[in-house]
Amino acid sequence: MRQTVINLEESKIREVANAGMGRSDVLPFWFGESDEVTPDFIREAAIASLQKGETFYAHNLGLPELREAVSAYTSKLHGPVGAERIAITSGGVNALMLACQAIVDAGDEVIAVTPVWPNLPAQARIMDAKLRTVCLTPRNGAWQLDLQRLLDAITPATRLLIVNAPNNPTGWTLSRDEQQAILAHCRKTGTWILADEVYERLYYEPTPNDCAPSFLDVAQPDDRLVIAHSFSKSFLMTGWRLGWLVMPPSMTHHMGKLIEFNTSCASVFTQRAAVEAIRRTDEVTPRVVAHLKACRDTLVPLLQALPQVEVTPAKGGMYAFFKLSGHGEDSLALAKRLVAEAGIGLAPGNAFAPEAQGWLRWCFASKDVSRLRQGVDRLGSWLAR
Repeated sequence: MRQTVINLEESKIREVANAGMGRSDVLPFWFGESDEVTPDFIREAAIASLQKGETFYAHNLGLPELREAVSAYTSKLHGPVGAERIAITSGGVNALMLACQAIVDAGDEVIAVTPVWPNLPAQARIMDAKLRTVCLTPRNGAWQLDLQRLLDAITPATRLLIVNAPNNPTGWTLSRDEQQAILAHCRKTGTWILADEVYERLYYEPTPNDCAPSFLDVAQPDDRLVIAHSFSKSFLMTGWRLGWLVMPPSMTHHMGKLIEFNTSCASVFTQRAAVEAIRRTDEVTPRVVAHLKACRDTLVPLLQALPQVEVTPAKGGMYAFFKLSGHGEDSLALAKRLVAEAGIGLAPGNAFAPEAQGWLRWCFASKDVSRLRQGVDRLGSWLAR
């Protein structure tokens, strides 16, 4: 077996979850998903597909009608994006891995902006890349980008820049000006950009198109830019494992070959469900975003009222990322203690970057907002003890 795979670090998030899964006395906020089930009409579309007997292989790049639907959806948000630039993937994480496989050779330099979901830097390591990180800087509970430090780090030797915004776990979001500066610099250095924008619709600042700034807003179709997306978050479809990529048109055919050698294709019945999800987006996403904003605005003030807690409201995503001071152990040990002693399941900050030691991620995507209040009560009681 490859030593690179043997050396992969297990997910610290999973490690905490494994310590508390199955315990009825633990409130789980560790994973990045809502506890609300996928809407009926999306599930019914999948059931109808199965009842029709659609249990066979599909095109590597996805059903033509789904690629067209994703094209129309993306174009409405960001201007024209043709279906010839779209590939349907078996989940957002599969989209990210495919992009890495398509771009990165062993020994290539890859830069990732951190803190970030650990799967992203792990994918570069799996490809035997030389991974470097540029960490955001926390100021009064909010994480911010030192743009010049990032630009200075990107040189002609940098094959790929990986950036996730809105960011998991911090909620940090790139501005349009920052995206333009990064894109212009990467054009000069010949660096590819892999932008994980799966949280773009889970954005709480006022914008004309109800989503976060995207690199698609400032890029040309032939730029060295690949965007990864997922149906998981804003369509409540985490378990369906369906995502998509937007890429330069010259890349799409080759991506189809790569999908063939990974998963062959996404299942037809899940794609039928996704067509219905996109067709009825306005019945799902605005409601999800409004509810998540209410969850955020419930949780964050309660956390801010606790001693030893430093947190600010996230602009995007579904997480409160907060610093808990006064505890000497690392974030992983702290998260395990909170499971065992307080009955709260949170993700440890050092799962996302070494610099996030002492921080914890709380997923506030809760159908029942009272669960958030209950969780804060448990945390407050634990701190008081």
